Amino acid sequence: MQRTENKKMKHYSTLTALHLGNRWEAPQHPLFSMVGCLSECKLGNREFTTDCYVIAFKKIKSGNLMYGRSRYDHDNGCLFFAKPRQIIEMKNLEFEEKGYMLIIHEDYLHGHELFKEIEKYSFFDYEVNEALHLSPKEEQLILELYAKIQDEYDNNPDEYSREIMLSHISSILKYAQRYYKRQFIDRSQVIGKTASRFNDLLRNYLNQGLLAKSGLPQVASLADQLFVSPRYLSDLLKQETGKTAMELIHIFMISEAKNLLRLGEKGVAEIAYELGFENPSYFTRLFKKQAGMKPLEFRKSQLN
Repeated sequence: MQRTENKKMKHYSTLTALHLGNRWEAPQHPLFSMVGCLSECKLGNREFTTDCYVIAFKKIKSGNLMYGRSRYDHDNGCLFFAKPRQIIEMKNLEFEEKGYMLIIHEDYLHGHELFKEIEKYSFFDYEVNEALHLSPKEEQLILELYAKIQDEYDNNPDEYSREIMLSHISSILKYAQRYYKRQFIDRSQVIGKTASRFNDLLRNYLNQGLLAKSGLPQVASLADQLFVSPRYLSDLLKQETGKTAMELIHIFMISEAKNLLRLGEKGVAEIAYELGFENPSYFTRLFKKQAGMKPLEFRKSQLN
C-alpha cells in the first residue's frame, strides 16, 4: 500500500462516510465498526483512503494475491492491514464464505496504550499483495478473537467495552507479528534467501558504475527489483540476517571502502565520492560506526 497524493481520490474522514460510500449499514459506534462482507462485498473495487486502521480477514475464491512473481495458496484465510491515509485497493477478487473487517478510527485509540503501540507494527506499511496467509490453526485463533470483539461490540456496551475490544485487537496484532515471522521463513524456502539476492543487486549496482552516477543504492529501488515493498523487504532481511535493508547497504559499502583503503591509492574523500557518498564527513562517521575506527586509522592498521 502507498500513501496517496492524489487529490481526486475519494477520502473518508469519518466512519459514517466510509459506510455510506460502500453502501453498508451505518456503524453502531462513530469511531469503531465491524463489517461482514459476503462474496459481493465492494470494498476495494475502487481506490480510496480513510482516517482509519483496517484489519481484514478474507478467504480468496478467485483473483490474485502475489508475493513478487510467486503465487501463494489461498485456500486458507489471509489477513491484511491498512493504516490511516493509505490507499486501499483489492481488485478482481471474489471471497469464499464471509470476510470480516475491523475498522478503527484513529481517534478511537487516543488515551490508550495502543495509540503508540500500533505504530511499531510494520505490516501496516506492507502492500496488499503481502498479506498474511494463515494456517488453519492460526485462522481459528484469529476468528476466535474476532468473535470476542463482535460479542462485546453487539451486546450492551459499557465503560469496559473499549478496553476489552482494544485488548483483543492488541492480541490480534501480536499474533500477526508472530505469524509473519513464520511466513518469512516459509517464503525463503520457496524462493531462496532474500539476503543473497539483495547482496547480488548491490554487487551489480557497484559493477555497473552506478555509485558515482546515482549515489548510494535506495531501498525502494532495490525492493522494487525484488517485487516487494520497502518495509516488507527490511522486515524480511531483519528476520534472515538481524539487519535492516539500510544497515546491509551500509555494511556492503563499508566493506568496499575497506578494500579501497587497503590499496592505498586514493584519499578518503575520493573513496567516499566513488562509493556514492555526497558528504565525506558522513562517510567517515559511518565508517567509524561500522569498523570501530576512522578510515585513515584503518588504513594505517592495515599497513602495520
